[in-house]
Amino acid sequence: MANHKNVSDDEEFTALLSNAGSKLVVVDFNATWCGPCQKIHPVFIQLAHKFPHALFLGVDVDRCRETAMQQGVTAMPTFILYRNRVRVDQIKGAHAQELEEKIRRHYGEASESSDPHASGPGGTTDIFPYIEQKGCECLNESDSTPFRSFIEGKSKLESDCDEQLIMVYGFNQNVKLQAFKIKGPSDSGPKTVKLFINQPKTLDFDGAASMIPTQEITLSEEDLKGENPVELRISNEWQALKGSPINYYS
Repeated sequence: MANHKNVSDDEEFTALLSNAGSKLVVVDFNATWCGPCQKIHPVFIQLAHKFPHALFLGVDVDRCRETAMQQGVTAMPTFILYRNRVRVDQIKGAHAQELEEKIRRHYGEASESSDPHASGPGGTTDIFPYIEQKGCECLNESDSTPFRSFIEGKSKLESDCDEQLIMVYGFNQNVKLQAFKIKGPSDSGPKTVKLFINQPKTLDFDGAASMIPTQEITLSEEDLKGENPVELRISNEWQALKGSPINYYS
């Protein structure tokens, strides 16, 4: 993900903060042994998707001891917000709602009006913040490209044995899908995508092959560039209910 990075050392933190200029920088000071840090990490990733014009940095306090000391970090997780290298706010503890409120407050001061994810044609918005990761799973994923890393934008997604994948997405509230983007190599990327909505359980490959999908899409080489949205049929059948998975079969 372009606006999220795990900082490798103190020097890199200083450089990233300096190069950010007037952009809002949200820093998660954490530790691998900190349970609350691990619990809120998926939320931090979701917020990075939700506020694409801010820079989100993960700082391991054991790896960047000098930075943690200079910033006065004494508890984990601690979130500090900066603009123009100046601290503008902070929050101690894994308080997701308060963190988002603070980000929204400072994000809006400079960039929310130009945020392409804030709204779109017909009131569309990026659906990533509404994905419930514990309701997501993937059949046939390769161990080297786990689905969770793919969802967080950290890696690509590959099948481990054949040409088929089943991806299941759950949501934390009701959503209505209008379009999606998909990116893959033109010679080995997905050619056909079958979509199933509000399934009571995860489909297996036999079920996905025999059932009539909500929609079946043949992707072109242009679609696989990931630049233009692939439009879905606009109807009530694409109303995804909270807790009900959407199955993508390719």
